[in-house]
Amino acid sequence: MAGLFILIIFYAGLKLKNIFLGPQITITSPVSGSTYRTPLVTIHGRADRIAKLYLNDRKIFTDDQGVISESLLLAPGYNILEFKAEDSFGRKINKYVELVLQ
Repeated sequence: MAGLFILIIFYAGLKLKNIFLGPQITITSPVSGSTYRTPLVTIHGRADRIAKLYLNDRKIFTDDQGVISESLLLAPGYNILEFKAEDSFGRKINKYVELVLQ
């Protein structure tokens, strides 16, 4: 009986972590501050605990594991990529990546 109670508490804790932890965005590539010579950049990263995800105010999507893979054309000069995410509880997070196209 005690084992079942512990199992229920453990399971509830796993499910409740989404309530306590807000959305998270991790961009692994490109690294902020990088300089590029070609305008096409592929963005790689991960978004956890999100309901909505935007790149420069354009809705983008992740796969089933939360992996981000999105191609983008840079404008000549200085570029700021703004990622916005929102979870199902309305909590929001922003992440910025700054890139230069020479």
